[in-house]
Amino acid sequence: MNSYDRDVRFDRTTFGAHRHVCAFFNSAEEEGRVLTPFIKEGLSNGEKSLHIVDPTEHDAYLSGLRASDIPVDASMESGQLEVVPWDQAHVRNGRFDQHAMLAWADDVLTNVDAAYTGARVVAHMEWALLDLPGVEDLLEYETRVNHMMTKHDAAVICAYSASRFSAGVAMDIMRTHPLVIIGGVLQENPFYVSPDELLEEIRAARSRRLPATRTYSPAVSTA
Repeated sequence: MNSYDRDVRFDRTTFGAHRHVCAFFNSAEEEGRVLTPFIKEGLSNGEKSLHIVDPTEHDAYLSGLRASDIPVDASMESGQLEVVPWDQAHVRNGRFDQHAMLAWADDVLTNVDAAYTGARVVAHMEWALLDLPGVEDLLEYETRVNHMMTKHDAAVICAYSASRFSAGVAMDIMRTHPLVIIGGVLQENPFYVSPDELLEEIRAARSRRLPATRTYSPAVSTA
């Protein structure tokens, strides 16, 4: 099944063929308010709900879902809802390996395709602020996710803390996502660059030993 074989809605907007979204939130409260309807609708539709979270926030995150009247315990017991700490996903073994993560996500979504009507994924991205090997490959990874997702019936929202990523890094992140959520509104991203074009830019920059687009580093914004 291709990623465009069914309608996926967000608020009053319907996702098109591209379902890789970057979302910038100012607080956990804002994130919950914006994403709860999206999560609830997916569960009601029989879709897999996969969340990747900070391991130190795992229990608090589940509590937040429960407080939003999401049937957490029943959905987890059935396997429809899965909340995975990011040290079991993006940063296994104390490092980020973009190719290993892409293979993991591809395997997970392949299994989902066989068992569910689709998937809705919420991936928290603050792992990229950690001082770990490989996090400098964030932008290349986010670019490659677009290729991987063409094989699966999934909508993926990459959730970023607006206050913790610098404006320059946020702009680069936006270039890798065809859709963006800002202020709670889903919209087409005018800054999006096609994966093939952006990967070529990354390769050319590396060959010159220069950073691709702006230099990515896990620095907290001072803005």
